[in-house]
Amino acid sequence: MPALRALVLCPGRGTYQRDSLGSLRGLDSPALQVFDRARAARGRPTPTELDAAERYSPRLHVAGEHASALTAACSLADLDQLDPEKIQVVAACGNSMGWYTALGFAGALPMEDCARLVDTMGWWQAAEEHGVVGGQVVYPMVDEQWRIDPARQAAVEAALAAVPELHRSIRLGGQAVLGGTEAALAAARELLPAFEQGGLEFPLRLPLHSAFHTPLMAATAARAARELADLRWQAPRIPMVDGAGRSWRPRWADPAALRDYTLGPQVVDAFDFTTMLGTALGEYGPDVVVLPGPGSNLGGAVAQVMIQLGWQGLQGKDDFVDRQRGPRPLLLSLRWPEQRKLAVRQGA
Repeated sequence: MPALRALVLCPGRGTYQRDSLGSLRGLDSPALQVFDRARAARGRPTPTELDAAERYSPRLHVAGEHASALTAACSLADLDQLDPEKIQVVAACGNSMGWYTALGFAGALPMEDCARLVDTMGWWQAAEEHGVVGGQVVYPMVDEQWRIDPARQAAVEAALAAVPELHRSIRLGGQAVLGGTEAALAAARELLPAFEQGGLEFPLRLPLHSAFHTPLMAATAARAARELADLRWQAPRIPMVDGAGRSWRPRWADPAALRDYTLGPQVVDAFDFTTMLGTALGEYGPDVVVLPGPGSNLGGAVAQVMIQLGWQGLQGKDDFVDRQRGPRPLLLSLRWPEQRKLAVRQGA
């Protein structure tokens, strides 16, 4: 069987959860070794050490100063296991912080510089640095079939129009991620109709998250432009699609423009996951989307975008679930053993 044409989609921080502990155990990964050395050199717990903890601790595993490096290292360690006889990567992208991971995977940054970028941006959320700036809430806008619910969508638009300092942070398939000041988030939670879905109460506040991808992060972007000016940018080895839906191609991508986007608009402008994924699917026509760990909980957002596009005839959640149960799933999560074996080397 020919290798599957794959779009690699790297998850953002916040995807490493309780059931992720032990993800790195036994993996042979050059990228993980780079991340471990980088963190150890700064006197910080390494991804391998964090992953090997006896128990999951939100203060340790969710805090931005640790979660960013841990998430990126898990993703890259998984991607080091891909079997080229099973998977042909045609493009790469990443949700939010996952864009930094994708930069290293695609070769737009040397892995040492990727580790520095991820760790630096994450560490600035520590209390002794910038600390957490504002916050984020998540609000689903889909029905039980993962189709857009116009009433919920209208409620989100009304809240954005009514509340100063409330901003769209991530357009995440059928979910709105909103960022803002504490006062803005409190007002939004009053305005958005509350409901329960999947055992969770919405609007849902994301713990220990700054107001990423909003103007509140302007000071962080300015600091990044100063302190990360010496990162070694280059055109990627494989095509990339960013959070504005723009493609960056091998040989033709301008390294300076890639730097300016990553340390500027990617930090302070809304991240359009929906457009990013739509562009990647449309331009590169993959057979499958590959989610490296710990990104399995991003699968719903991927499916929601596919449903909005009518990708390969999908009309709702049931269609997607049926495809996933068949011999040629549209999405491979490397955290699910049955899907993992379709993508990685034997025994990895």
